[in-house]
Amino acid sequence: MILCLTEAIGTVRVRVALVIFSVIFLIGCTAPDTATPAFVGADISGSDLGKGWRLTDHMGRLRQALDFHGKVVALFFGYTHCPDVCPTTMYDLAQAIRSLGTRGREVQVLFVTLDPERDTQQVLAQYVPSFNPEFLGLRGSAENTAKVAEGFKVFYQKQASNGRDGYSIDHSAGIYVFDKKGNPRIFLNHGQAAHDIAHDLGLLL
Repeated sequence: MILCLTEAIGTVRVRVALVIFSVIFLIGCTAPDTATPAFVGADISGSDLGKGWRLTDHMGRLRQALDFHGKVVALFFGYTHCPDVCPTTMYDLAQAIRSLGTRGREVQVLFVTLDPERDTQQVLAQYVPSFNPEFLGLRGSAENTAKVAEGFKVFYQKQASNGRDGYSIDHSAGIYVFDKKGNPRIFLNHGQAAHDIAHDLGLLL
């Protein structure tokens, strides 16, 4: 009798253990995927933005997206005569890269000019590296610039100006971030704080 009772208790314990294990397993299978990155910027994963662009960098080399595979890429459209938005964004990118420490070496910042008429290779070579020596300026012909901007859905338009520059350029502003495989992942709006930029870049490193 005692033996039978002992066996019964043992059987119950095994069954209880199996039930607990099953519950834990089911919870693990149905729990939300916490590994999904929580970007500060807009998640643009799966989009076809910026496919197939080719531009010349400020050292005269022809560049394309494939050249930067293996690095996280932060790409920004602007122009060197821009009075506020462009230099502010470039400064924030420089601050973000600096805050990442050694991991910042795995990020490539690209500045694409919307004003190739004035932003020559020499001008870009002075302007872009002044924020960070590793940043690259990119330019193309007026026609190629328009094509690349269209691929990123970037709006820009010349506006006559009474100042010494002759004209300014109205343009949409934001940072396009690509992962190390060249896939578009994040769009950061103009005015995003440097620590938020660093946060999102860090998630892709």
